[in-house]
Amino acid sequence: MDSTPIAVNGRNYRRPAQPLVVVCVDGCEPAYLDEAIAAGVMPFMATIRAAGTYRVAECVMPSFTNPNNLSIVTGAPPSVHGICGNYFYDPDAGVEVMMNDPKYLRTDTILAALAATGARVAVVTAKDKLRRLLGHGLKGICFSSEKADEATEHEHGIRDVLAMVGRPVPSVYSADLSEFVFAAGVALMERAHPEVTYLSTTDYVQHKHAPGTPEANAFYRMMDGYLRRLADGGATIALTADHGMNAKTDAAGAPQIVYLQDLLDAWLGAGTARVILPITDPYVVHHGALGSFATIYLPRVAAAAELRARIADVPGVEVALDRAAACARFELPPDRMGDLVVIARHDVVLGTSASRHDLSGLDAPLRSHGGLSEQRVPFVLSRPTRLPETARLRNFDLFDAALNY
Repeated sequence: MDSTPIAVNGRNYRRPAQPLVVVCVDGCEPAYLDEAIAAGVMPFMATIRAAGTYRVAECVMPSFTNPNNLSIVTGAPPSVHGICGNYFYDPDAGVEVMMNDPKYLRTDTILAALAATGARVAVVTAKDKLRRLLGHGLKGICFSSEKADEATEHEHGIRDVLAMVGRPVPSVYSADLSEFVFAAGVALMERAHPEVTYLSTTDYVQHKHAPGTPEANAFYRMMDGYLRRLADGGATIALTADHGMNAKTDAAGAPQIVYLQDLLDAWLGAGTARVILPITDPYVVHHGALGSFATIYLPRVAAAAELRARIADVPGVEVALDRAAACARFELPPDRMGDLVVIARHDVVLGTSASRHDLSGLDAPLRSHGGLSEQRVPFVLSRPTRLPETARLRNFDLFDAALNY
């Protein structure tokens, strides 16, 4: 393999001197690791905290899955790579669409660049919605737990995944979906010997269970065992999250929701404005498509400044900004954002209309993400680094720290 550093999005990256496993733990508020270590269920992570790199970083806004996974693998914010949500309004086509097609990605990934130089690269993601984005331009292995039984050599770089992993296809609404990711990572390390592996889980557990609960600790105990096996196989472990997680309820456990479309319909007339919730994806049972970030498209005649101020005064709203201010502050692509951006308070979510959100699938008090309050994420490497203690860390600095420090 060529030893010349690769350049991706303004940064240079060295080749790994030993196998590197980068893990994005979906929804992992740092307290999940801290509580699990305190409970004695993550002994391997405890050794990393004592002797490796154990810091807290910020994720990108909005604090959702797609923008942050793509930031991690490109080493850049959404203003560069273009993925600013799981879902968005495409004004050119005049339709609301999932942002899981690689055509929306505006730059190369570190994974594809490493593979282009001859490195063996493998990607395993829990949900298939991310697979095509993470695998864009990648000459290597890339498949999802959700559709592991459909993997082919031609499209995914591998076949017979279930036989390799020794587990059946898990339910998309289960902790097993994430465990399959880790089990596949271990199996790949033992059989395909990738030099760089990227593992991305699902936040099913975090949406239902708070840090330190028995269910959460059981999940992190499982994860700790697989991370130890990967490290024992000679890999450096680098771990972060796409976002944190918070309860979005009142003291009685009832969801706290601001229905923006209903408000705007009352103020401006039905259908005059359009509210987009970037958390929206095909898997809404555990959060009802309710997150703490929204963007609003207004008619030309609307007084955006007046509406921004009016929305900012709504109880439960933390920030309301116009497009220019939001994109400058949060490094977002202006052409893919609405006229206004609204962010809810830490214990509140944003909806469109009450009639459009089905909360019947919630079997636990609502926990979700998307806001400023979910930006804190772990930043962990299984070895010490010389990162400045005063440096502002972002989750998309992880490849830089793992390969260059």
